[in-house]
Amino acid sequence: MKSGLPKVLHQVAGRPMVWYAAALARKVSDGIVAMVVGHGADKVKAYLNEEKEQWEPFLVVDQAQQLGTGHAVLQAFPVLSRTQDEPVCQVLILNGDTPLLTEETLTALLAYHQRESATLTLLTTELTDPSGYGRVVRGSLGEVLRVVEDRDASVEEKTIREINVGTYVVDHEFLGQALAELQPQNAQGEYYLTDIIEQAVKQGKKVVGWATPDFQETTGINTRVHLAMAEKVMRRRINERHLLAGVTMMDPDRILIDESVVIGRDTVLYPGVILEGRTHIGDSCVIQANSHMKDTVLGRAVVVQDACVLQGALVEDEAVIGPFAHLRPGSRLHKKSKVGNFVELKQTELGEGSKVNHLSYIGDAVIGQKVNVGAGTITCNYDGFQKARTIIEDEVFIGSDVQLIAPVTIGKGALVAAGTTVTKDIPPNALGIARVQQMNREGTAAKRRALLQARKTAEQGARSSRDPRESSKKSANEIRQSS
Repeated sequence: MKSGLPKVLHQVAGRPMVWYAAALARKVSDGIVAMVVGHGADKVKAYLNEEKEQWEPFLVVDQAQQLGTGHAVLQAFPVLSRTQDEPVCQVLILNGDTPLLTEETLTALLAYHQRESATLTLLTTELTDPSGYGRVVRGSLGEVLRVVEDRDASVEEKTIREINVGTYVVDHEFLGQALAELQPQNAQGEYYLTDIIEQAVKQGKKVVGWATPDFQETTGINTRVHLAMAEKVMRRRINERHLLAGVTMMDPDRILIDESVVIGRDTVLYPGVILEGRTHIGDSCVIQANSHMKDTVLGRAVVVQDACVLQGALVEDEAVIGPFAHLRPGSRLHKKSKVGNFVELKQTELGEGSKVNHLSYIGDAVIGQKVNVGAGTITCNYDGFQKARTIIEDEVFIGSDVQLIAPVTIGKGALVAAGTTVTKDIPPNALGIARVQQMNREGTAAKRRALLQARKTAEQGARSSRDPRESSKKSANEIRQSS
C-alpha cells in the first residue's frame, strides 16, 4: 500500500477494512471471534479500543512475529477452544483485507461444508488472469488436492484459472492437529496455512472447494488500485441498498454514501451529494446538489439546498438550509427554522421558526423562537483568548450589518437597529441602536468633486512640464483637433 497506516485500517466507504471482516464474522456466527493483529498492531488495537462497544465480544490476539498465515491461525487457535457452553465444531478463517466478501457467500460456503460433510472447505473463484494467486489443483473427481503458489507453479499449473481466496471452513479437531504439524517453508521461517490442505489429503480427509461466481468480492486489497476498485464496488452496493429501501437518487453514480449512513424513505438526493460518518437522515428530506454532510442528523422533511456543508449538526423537522450554508459542529436547528445563503453557524442553537437568511456568522449563540437575524450579522465571540456566548431571546428582530460583542444578551421582543454594534445587554422590548448620528451638508458633494478635479488637472500639468513626451502628445492632439 506504500503507507504508514496498517493495511486493514485503510477505509472503504468510510469503514476500515478490518471492520468489514469483523462485522461479517459476527453476522454468520454467534460463536467465539478472534482477531489476529500483527503489522501495526498498536494502531489497529487503538482503533478497536475506540470502537470497543461493538468489538467487546471479540478476542484480540497478538501476532508479535509475522511468520505467515499458518502462524497467525496458530496464535488464535488456543482462544478458539475456550467455550463453556458446547464444543467448537468448525472454524471459519477470514482475511482482514477482503472487504467485499458478502454474508450470502459465506452462508453458502458454510452450508456447502455441512452438506459435503467435509473436513476442510476453501472458497475459490476463477480469474481471467490469475497471475500472482495460488492455484487450486483438483483431482479427477473434482476434489481439491492442493493449492500451489504462483511462484512454485509448473507451466501446466499456471494455466489453471481457479484461485484460492484464502477463506476456509475447517473442522476444529483437525485444525488443531494440522497446525501442530506445520513446518516453516522458507528462509524467513514462515508457516503457510495452505499446507493444511495437503495434510488433510494425505490423511484421507475430504477437502472441497466452493467457487463464488463473483470474483470481485474475493479481491484482496494490496495496492491503492485495489482499494479504489473496492471503494467503487462498495459504494454501488450501498446506493443500491438505499434505492431498494425507498430513497430516490437523481444520479446514483455521482452520489457518495458511507456504509454507516442511515437514510429514511422518500428522501431525494441530487447529484454530487456526499454523506459520511454517523449521518442519519429522516424521511422525506431533500438534499440538493453538491451538499456534503458528516456526522449529522436530519429530522423529517428537511430541505438542504445546493452546496451546503454540515458537520456534526442536529437539524429538526422541516428546517431549511442553504444554499451555500455551513453548519459546523454543535449547531442545532429547531423545527421550521431557516439558515440561508452564505451563513455559517458554530456551536449555536437556532430556535423554532427563527431565521438567519443571509451573509452571517453566528457562533457560540443561543437563539430563541421566531427570531429574525438580518443580513451581515456577526457574533463577535472570540477576544483572542477565549470564546464568549451570545443569547438572543424569543421574537427579537435584528437589522442588517449588526455586530454582537459577546458576552451579550438581547431580551425578548427587542429590536436592534441596522448597523449597530452591540456592546451591552438590550432589555426586552427595547430598541438597541449604537451608531453616529447622520448629518446632511448641502452642496458638499459638488464642492468636493470640483476640488478633486482641480487637483487632478494640476497634477497632469506638472507631469507634462517634466516629460517632453507629454508635450509632444499634447501638440499632436492639438493638430488633430485643428484639422
